Amino acid sequence: MKFSIIVSLAAVASPFLVNALPSKRDGQSGAYWLPCPVLSKPPNAICPDIDILNFGLTLEHLEDAFYHQGLRKYSQDDFRRAGYPAWTRGRFEQIAAHERTHVEFISSALTAAGAQAVEPCEYDFPDYDVHSFVDVSLALESVGTSAYNGAIAFISNKAYLTVAASILGVEARQAAWINSAVRKSNPWSTAFETPLDMNQVYTMASTFIRSCPSTNPPLPVKAFPLLTIPPGREGERVTATFEAPQRKSLYAAFIAGTGTIFVPLNEKNELEIPGGLTGLVFVIITSDGGRVTDDTTVAGPSMLLFPFDSYGNVY
Repeated sequence: MKFSIIVSLAAVASPFLVNALPSKRDGQSGAYWLPCPVLSKPPNAICPDIDILNFGLTLEHLEDAFYHQGLRKYSQDDFRRAGYPAWTRGRFEQIAAHERTHVEFISSALTAAGAQAVEPCEYDFPDYDVHSFVDVSLALESVGTSAYNGAIAFISNKAYLTVAASILGVEARQAAWINSAVRKSNPWSTAFETPLDMNQVYTMASTFIRSCPSTNPPLPVKAFPLLTIPPGREGERVTATFEAPQRKSLYAAFIAGTGTIFVPLNEKNELEIPGGLTGLVFVIITSDGGRVTDDTTVAGPSMLLFPFDSYGNVY
């Protein structure tokens, strides 16, 4: 059956300290896939590399903390009792090592560039057993893949670009392994990965963040209001839960790969699940039925999964 991935459950995370987290944007609008929608203040005169590296480091710190905290909680026997093969935990240990390496590399790159690297934050992860640990890991790797996918076009330093593309590949491999070998579902979604911008990524990542060091350099990002959408099959009506400042015509944008499907919401915030969705889909509530930008975003993204078998049948 289709279901909403556990990122939606993370909406119960505590509010985060504004002065301890990436700074709020100044109201400028950004293009759809733009990962760094405003100019940095000096010394980063034109934004991309330093801000993108520090944003990537913010995500890598989060993943690093999740895996190392989780693996301390769940033993080999816990994985076995949950029904997973004996080798599963060892693979997660390898993923944890990857994330630690990413943290160390990006931190070193920022230091070598004379920039301040962000330090890890305090986190609240919604895993309460091995199964939820696996689900959260899929969410983090999927968001990480989309974050790097959206950012690489805006990195000017070719050495950084090569490394970011390399990390993107590893994140995608890890997500594919988790969803196929561990969760026994589809290893990919469409012929294209879905690029997301920094605000979209931060909206989902921030649900896991409790607070960050006040000494961390600010980043030009903001979190949109949280969005929760229950699972549903094609043609079913579901109710989206979010905070809207005022009632107006709203739409749900279902984003998968490089395509977007828009469906209207009624006055009760109900919407019909469209057809043609497979795998991982990001959903954003917008005020425009044909564009997804910062200016048109009302809430989200949230994540939905539409698993399918080797014959392409969604189940």
